[in-house]
Amino acid sequence: MIIEPLVPADHDIPGPLLTELTALYASNRAFQQLSGDFPDPDDISPAQVATALADELAHPDAEVLLARSRGRLVGVAITLAHHPDPADPDPWIGLLMVDAAQHRSGYGKELAERVEERFRAAGRHGVRLAVLENNPEALAFWTALGYEIIAHRPDRQLNRPCAVLRKPLTVV
Repeated sequence: MIIEPLVPADHDIPGPLLTELTALYASNRAFQQLSGDFPDPDDISPAQVATALADELAHPDAEVLLARSRGRLVGVAITLAHHPDPADPDPWIGLLMVDAAQHRSGYGKELAERVEERFRAAGRHGVRLAVLENNPEALAFWTALGYEIIAHRPDRQLNRPCAVLRKPLTVV
């Protein structure tokens, strides 16, 4: 798997990449339905995906990472080097999504491990994320990777109930 940061040219995502990203987001209909991030999970448009990613990239500490295998986009991760709450010392994984056709193939675990490696290399000691309370499959995925629930609270964006998880990043 190759991980590369998304660096839009002139703040625009190239058309072919935007098509790939839109297909990846649309493939995860069940998650889109749970999250409410898009008005109609059956009709996610390139413009909506471009806007969502532009909103993420507007944050100075955010990074969008693209995961490719055999030249094909298989996943995306959005990370935040510093949480808006200054009392929170950890970086965050804001989103980790794998093409639904590739679920249970190991790409999600590998992408999560690569994100952790990036934070570890940057000298970070832990990583956090939030899982929607109505998404038990995601909670099972993250706890199987060693993340532990440390709190329950609504998310900052849409006030959705979430479990906050943390994993220590030990030097290996």
